[in-house]
Amino acid sequence: MKISIHAIISRLMLFTATASAVIVSGGCHPLEEWDNNPQGNFEALWTILDEHYCFFAEKDVDWREIHDKYAPLVSNRMTSKELFFVCADMLDELRDGHTNLSASFNTSYYRKWWSDYPQNYSERLVEQYYLNFNFLSASGLDYAVLPQNIGYIRYSSFSTPIGEGNLDEVLMYLNTCDGLIIDIRDNGGGSMTNVETLVRRFITSRTLAGYISHKTGPGHNDFSEPFAYYFDPAERGRIMWGKPTVTIAGARTGGGSGMPFNSELPNGWSVRFSACSVLDSNGQSTEFGIDPTPGCEVDLDPGQALLGHDTILDFAITRLTSPDSGE
Repeated sequence: MKISIHAIISRLMLFTATASAVIVSGGCHPLEEWDNNPQGNFEALWTILDEHYCFFAEKDVDWREIHDKYAPLVSNRMTSKELFFVCADMLDELRDGHTNLSASFNTSYYRKWWSDYPQNYSERLVEQYYLNFNFLSASGLDYAVLPQNIGYIRYSSFSTPIGEGNLDEVLMYLNTCDGLIIDIRDNGGGSMTNVETLVRRFITSRTLAGYISHKTGPGHNDFSEPFAYYFDPAERGRIMWGKPTVTIAGARTGGGSGMPFNSELPNGWSVRFSACSVLDSNGQSTEFGIDPTPGCEVDLDPGQALLGHDTILDFAITRLTSPDSGE
């Protein structure tokens, strides 16, 4: 029996791409130098973001206003750690989990992209009550056949590469199942290349995946026209045939869709942030997350979890096994 993706449990799905960044020549981005002191490093950080960050409009952030808010807090008499925390607080104004400042003693991180959401995944709950601690693992994928003859794949991080041979084995093992659940709750993102490796097994023709818009200059609105990128079906050992029926069940994803850009301050601290906007196949920004399929919004019920029930996983199983599931 051919298998199809019918339910994808989503919670915190972040698409990032680490393979590319646009470096604009000095003719468009004049090379600037800053003094290696607290004020110089602060101005360097603010300017780098000012010229390269891609979501000021989406976040409704007045970056000049943010500069004027934090610049008075910076003094050349302050310590490196004091400067770091002022800079980190400034970056938090972007509300972007992909924006980090890294020093030898700390890395800043905007945590509200996930802390403002309910905790909709319990690894222990799934492994104990649904997998009976009996599952296989290969190339970052945990997989098993649920009692309802539903295949289950847990992909916990898009940063983990998926080997083609490993994926062959996983999909062959699940090939006789009546449906498939791919659980990406609490997945913090990673590489679009790894996502593509998985998706290619479920398509039979070239498929529009979305659009990318690059920065073309230092202005906040200096972007290229969005250009399309596509996923092609796997050429080798394809096991999953046919256009899949996909349902996204769970809560709205945590968002975060920009391709990262890396730069360095005069004192050696590195900064990473979103520099290229990624749009979905309808041309809509995915920076603020992806909604579940209509009618498939569900959270993990803490009371039911204490009784051994994952309400999101139960919903997906019912969706796959119910005769009126909408197939």
